[in-house]
Amino acid sequence: MADDDDPDEENEGGDSEEDGGGSGGGSKKKLIIIVAVVFLLVVGGLAGAYFTGLLDPVMEMVLGPPEDTMETGGEDGQVAGVYYELPELLVNLNSTDRTSTFLKIRISLEIESPLDIPKVEQIMPRIIDNFQVYLRELRLEDLKGAAGMYRLREELLTRVSAAAAPIRIKDVLFREMLVQ
Repeated sequence: MADDDDPDEENEGGDSEEDGGGSGGGSKKKLIIIVAVVFLLVVGGLAGAYFTGLLDPVMEMVLGPPEDTMETGGEDGQVAGVYYELPELLVNLNSTDRTSTFLKIRISLEIESPLDIPKVEQIMPRIIDNFQVYLRELRLEDLKGAAGMYRLREELLTRVSAAAAPIRIKDVLFREMLVQ
């Protein structure tokens, strides 16, 4: 029986040595987990600061100031346009019955160069005339939905580009549109 007790004591002694060796391995595992958690927190904090714009001053200091997008016009290298507001237009829409339907619209033109503004002002009566002739022929059904708005924008862009032939009009923008 004494022999039976001795192996158990040896196992307990052996287990204590293994536990001592295991606790050393456990401390290594704990250290790796702590380092990984700290690393993830730092990376997450830096990513959050980058996406919220908090790192912009630091990045500007390290990398230098960003290129001015107004000079290049953005990523595609085009020059940024200038916006010219047209006077408000009020037209009676075409209808088959006796009811009157009015369209009140305010438009801005995106012009390629600020030097073209005096030229656009000179041909403004022609632009307004082209717009009014086209708008008076529209029916209420022509203006419904996104497709109707897209067609109207494209048609007005075509007409203003034809009226201002040497001047490049980039886009027609609706500031206000009211159908009554």
